[in-house]
Amino acid sequence: ETEIGESRTSQWCAGSMDHNTTMAFYFDVASQEQPVCSNPPGRQGFLQFHTRYLHPSGRKRVRVTTVSHHYTDSNMQDIVKGFDQEAAAVLTARYAVFRSESEDPSDVLRWVDRQLIRLVSKFSEYQPDQPATFRLEPELSIYPQLMYHLRRSNFLQTFNASPDETAFYRTVIARENTMNSLVMIQPALLQYSFDEGPPMPVLLDSASLKPDVILLLDAFFHVVIWRGETIQAWCDAGYQDREEHCNFKDLLQAPAKDAKQILTDRCPVPRYIQTNAGGSQERFLTARVNPSTTDWSNKSGFLGGPDNPPRLFTDNPPR
Repeated sequence: ETEIGESRTSQWCAGSMDHNTTMAFYFDVASQEQPVCSNPPGRQGFLQFHTRYLHPSGRKRVRVTTVSHHYTDSNMQDIVKGFDQEAAAVLTARYAVFRSESEDPSDVLRWVDRQLIRLVSKFSEYQPDQPATFRLEPELSIYPQLMYHLRRSNFLQTFNASPDETAFYRTVIARENTMNSLVMIQPALLQYSFDEGPPMPVLLDSASLKPDVILLLDAFFHVVIWRGETIQAWCDAGYQDREEHCNFKDLLQAPAKDAKQILTDRCPVPRYIQTNAGGSQERFLTARVNPSTTDWSNKSGFLGGPDNPPRLFTDNPPR
C-alpha cells in the first residue's frame, strides 16, 4: 500500500537466500528545510523487517528483525561513536556498482571521491595548509583506505575484463556479507617467513614483496601464493627435498594448507594461482598492492641496480 524507494513498494521478493546473503536498504536524508521537531535529537527510532521464506523442510517461516537507531541534529557529530566503517564501505561499494550500470565509470569514480571528501571534511580535525595536523576518529580511520582500494577494484575498473567478468563480480558483491565483501574490496595479505614465526598480516603494499618471504593473497575471487626471489631459488635448488631442511619444507606447505582451507569453505570457488617473483602470474598480486615503490621512484636507472631492484611498473598513484 505504501509506495517507497526505487521500486515504489514496501515489499520485495528474492529468488533464493543462503547464510551469506545480505540485503541493503538505503534511506535518503530528510531535507533540513522540513520540520524536525517531531524527531528531536536523542529520540529512539525503530525499523522492522518481516522476512517470509520457505524452509528446506517444506514449512513456511516468518522472521522479524527490529533495528533501533537514534536521531541526531544537523551536525551529526553523535553518529561517529556508532559508525560502522566496514559496513559503510560495503554499502558505498554496492551503491557505486548500482550507479555504474547507468552512468559513465568516470562519473562514478568522481562520485566516490566526493562522498569521501564530504565525510572527511565533516568529521576530521585539521588546520588549513598543515597536513600533519589531519586527524580522524578511530571509527573513521580505515574508511579512506577502503575507498582507495574500491577505486582500483574490478567493480569500478573495467579495463582488461570482459563484460561477463564485470557482471559476475558486481553480482557477487551485491549479495555477499560484509566480511566477504571487504575481502573483495581490500584483499587480505599474509606473510610467511623464518624470521616472523607464525603467518602474520602485512600491508597491501609493494614494500611487502620481499625476496625471503612467501605471501598469500586472498582476493575472494583469486587466491595467490607468491614466493620471493630467495625462496624460489631455494625451491629450484631442491632444498625442500633434503632432510636437513625440513623446516623449509614446512614453510612451503603452510600457505598451501591455508589456501586449501579457503578453497574448501568459499563459494564460488576462487581461482588458485601459485607464482613467484618475476613470474607471469605475478600480475594478480602486483595489480592489487599499493604501488608505493614504482619505476618512477627507482633512482639507479630503468632496470635498477644491486641495491635497488626494479619496482612495480604502473601508472596508478600510490596511496
